[in-house]
Amino acid sequence: MQTNIIGRLGALFAGSLVKQIMLGLIAGVALAWFSRDAALAVGLLGELFVRALKAVAPLLVLVLVISSIANHQQGQKTNIRPIIMLYLLSTFFAAVVAVIFSHLFPQMLSMNVGKTEITPPSGIAEVLHGLLMSMVANPIDALMNANYIGILVWALGLGLAFRHASPSSKAFLNDASNAATWVVRCVIRCAPLGIFGLVASILASTGFDALWEYASLLSLLLGCMLLMALVVNPLLVLNKIRRNPYPLVFTCIRESGVTAFFTRSSAANIPVNMALAKRLGLDEDTYSVSIPLGATISMAGASITITVLTLAAVHTLGISVDVPTAILLSLVASLCACGASGVAGGSLLLIPVACNMFGIPNDLAMQVVAVGFIIGVLQDSAETALNSSTDILFTAAVCQAEAERETRTAV
Repeated sequence: MQTNIIGRLGALFAGSLVKQIMLGLIAGVALAWFSRDAALAVGLLGELFVRALKAVAPLLVLVLVISSIANHQQGQKTNIRPIIMLYLLSTFFAAVVAVIFSHLFPQMLSMNVGKTEITPPSGIAEVLHGLLMSMVANPIDALMNANYIGILVWALGLGLAFRHASPSSKAFLNDASNAATWVVRCVIRCAPLGIFGLVASILASTGFDALWEYASLLSLLLGCMLLMALVVNPLLVLNKIRRNPYPLVFTCIRESGVTAFFTRSSAANIPVNMALAKRLGLDEDTYSVSIPLGATISMAGASITITVLTLAAVHTLGISVDVPTAILLSLVASLCACGASGVAGGSLLLIPVACNMFGIPNDLAMQVVAVGFIIGVLQDSAETALNSSTDILFTAAVCQAEAERETRTAV
């Protein structure tokens, strides 16, 4: 009997996370509709889920960044450089697009502010002062207080130092990164229960008007991602190949983006992009490096998610944002996006980094993360589709442009 129960639980947790989150979402709405008291009671599940995210996120950021920098390989082919430049430009422009449309269509979130005191910065000078003070924080203190700016700085410094370490030390860092990722996956596997509790308690306490709030927020996110995929990215490709970019854009979206939408993992979509690169006749020495690299740093979708949700929290709390601060937010969101893990919903865990800029406490930032998980069924799928299709799109653009240049030179 006990073995049978364990087997059923194992099968449950091995099922599709997307389907389970959708089931939790529907169950939460249904419970809030039929019993307000019961819905408020199961809010404990949502609170536990948010607390687990708060506990694991700082350590995840520290370990992943250290391991990524320490294990970076040198001596890569020159063609990688323009591809990396396109990756970074796309990620930054995605944040800019998100800032613009968040200003045009400001979003409001249902957040439990309570008695939390928030002291927003008065302008760019105070933001920079706060960033500099956060950068020089004690590393243990940064971990304990979820000071993500300080965590990133220490991770960067330690990662550069460990690049000179022995292979065994680098292997340990890689194992530590995998271990931290495994813990996060375990937490995220509990997302259906957490979403069930969050949705039920939120709807029971705020009413069903909150559903429109989530629909509006999701529409803004998907709209920004479509704009990047169909307008901004094609313009970057046009600048590189000097011809109509849309045949290549639609090929990448159809054969890479659609698959990534359902796998919800840039890492899982690497073989798909590799196969497409081979069919397109691209240089193998280039795409064998750029495609895996893109799964880490080509994060336009993540940049949009971080920016939109951060500004939604800012608007909800009544914090004003001037133009220089918005530009700085775009840079911070781009850097955060490049550090997003390959775990489903990984970009959501870096939202507190951007929220730190505006003096938003970690408790409130994690409520924003929880909202992200609620809409994550579509948001994370669309984000991954944009990220992964962009990887192969820019690799193909640079390889084709280089091949045409060599052909003209030979003639």
